[in-house]
Amino acid sequence: MATIWVVAELDADGSLARISAEAATLGRSLAQAGGLDLAGIVVAADPVAAAEDLAAFVPRVVAVNEPATRGAAWASIAAERAAALIGPDPENVVLIGAGPDGRDVAGALSAMTGLGLLVNATGVSWTDGGPMVEMSVFGGKLITTSSFTAKGGIITIRPNSVAVEPAGARGSIVAAAPQEPLTLPRVAVVEQVAEAGAAAPIEEARIIVSGGRGVGSAAGFDLVASLASRLGGVVGATRAAVDAGWIPYAQQIGQTGKIVKPQLYLALGVSGAIQHKVGMQTAETIIAINRDPDAPIAEFADLLVVGDLFDVVPVLLTALDARAG
Repeated sequence: MATIWVVAELDADGSLARISAEAATLGRSLAQAGGLDLAGIVVAADPVAAAEDLAAFVPRVVAVNEPATRGAAWASIAAERAAALIGPDPENVVLIGAGPDGRDVAGALSAMTGLGLLVNATGVSWTDGGPMVEMSVFGGKLITTSSFTAKGGIITIRPNSVAVEPAGARGSIVAAAPQEPLTLPRVAVVEQVAEAGAAAPIEEARIIVSGGRGVGSAAGFDLVASLASRLGGVVGATRAAVDAGWIPYAQQIGQTGKIVKPQLYLALGVSGAIQHKVGMQTAETIIAINRDPDAPIAEFADLLVVGDLFDVVPVLLTALDARAG
């Protein structure tokens, strides 16, 4: 019987990556709609923690103990081990996060299984012919719907496209120890760089205070950071601010940055160009502060404050401090 497979990614601490929890939640709804089996795959030198996490979302998890992932690039190894489990059935559906590792796994899996590939899905539904995949193209200006020529295929899921929801009952975990040697070249990891003092991942933040070209300078982002701190949020930025060197790329939101879905998105000096909009348009509430009442962000913000952010934000900080005191 055809199966929906979720190939899991791991965070640095060995736990399940959020994007994989999103993919698993989506997989469960597709499996119910299509009457298919659902299973997850975790490939790691120590897969136990991530497998336990994934079992909260799917009825069966195959935990592949693969020591070769230690000190090596994970994607090609995970793809080869996953391909052996998934097999060549053209009706199988594979869900993977659309992050850097997920994209690498998807491409290798497509080559090894012969399954077609649709990328960066913003939504997936089930039809009689299989999954119907929505994708945002041309910088978010158009939404396309596509399906596979066969009934199954590989789909990469854009981060923050699905609300994470555990299943009602925990799934079982099956341990697997591969017997066949790896055939793909092993790529060694020679260096890892971690940002010192990095905040919580911006993709998981409930509140984001974002600055754009209107912030004016790196010093201007001190004001953005102060407001984010008072609200218990994190700092985001547009590509223009990142390209100017005012803030690191890790904080960039938009088409070429992070996709976020916070409860509150506060945009300071952000014009709202389409390339930025695609990264934050699914926020529950969008509040913008901008001197230009005709800025593009005015068309989709829930509230637009027309004014200079350097006049408005200090008043906000004073009010927040007074409330806290």
